[in-house]
Amino acid sequence: MTSKRSVVPRVPMVIWTGLVAIVVALGTAGIWTGLLASNLRSSPAIPWAVGVMALLLWLLWQYLGGRWAPRRTAAARRAALRARPLPGPVLAWAVGAGLLALVALAGLWIVLVRLVAVPAHTLPDFARYPPLTVALVLAMAALAGAVAEEAGFRGYFQGALERTVGGPAAILIAAAVMAPAHALTQGFVWPIVLFYLCVDTMLGLTAYLTQSIRPGLVTHSLGLLTFFALIWPRDPARRLVWDSGADPWFWIHSVQAFLFAALALLAFRRLAGMTAHLRAAPDDRGVPAIADDPVPPAPS
Repeated sequence: MTSKRSVVPRVPMVIWTGLVAIVVALGTAGIWTGLLASNLRSSPAIPWAVGVMALLLWLLWQYLGGRWAPRRTAAARRAALRARPLPGPVLAWAVGAGLLALVALAGLWIVLVRLVAVPAHTLPDFARYPPLTVALVLAMAALAGAVAEEAGFRGYFQGALERTVGGPAAILIAAAVMAPAHALTQGFVWPIVLFYLCVDTMLGLTAYLTQSIRPGLVTHSLGLLTFFALIWPRDPARRLVWDSGADPWFWIHSVQAFLFAALALLAFRRLAGMTAHLRAAPDDRGVPAIADDPVPPAPS
């Protein structure tokens, strides 16, 4: 159990990493929104904003991972990002568990929006634009959101929380911070808050069990892409069960949510057993030591 004396000196670091996470998430979203709006207004047939955003994401990833000045913070940035590679079986189980959870979450979302009226997501009218532009824009929107949130919140912020209050509490605190933030932009109603609590808890659990944000990046990107392309655009056509009755699809999605949630929990349980050693032996910085990490430390 973490003592009060060991927690107090780490509180400023938790606050600092939380601010970094917010700046990274809001900054990335703002830059992408501005680039996309300019691109769609000026030359929608040429998706140049995707290329520019890809370069900016690469630069952000490199800096947060320890590249460039100041060199005195390089090792700390690399450790905070938690982007260490994982053995193939661990990565496969982590992504597999996340994908099972995504199927459950898709079912949960559809059930929730048929129980309670929620604000519609504001997405561009992509029918006006070339298919290639639409495909690349959706893919980049998913990637940008995943990189910003995984690096900032599951890497920097949750990692600092884990070293301060322990893994389970860190997952819950990070989810409790992020879910209302999503709700502020998408509608502060209980189905949205509940949904994002589940999403952020799942992604936080993935990062904690593997001590890496890499599997979460895959799951998060695929999840956003699925919701951008398939789930949210169809929400306006979903009728409340109180108006139209509970048709077969309502019950199918209800079973989908419960069945795949159970399968995801079993997969995460298996993953926890496979990765116990990754969380067992923290080094002197409080970062779990991974013997098979092939990435050398950043030079001072």
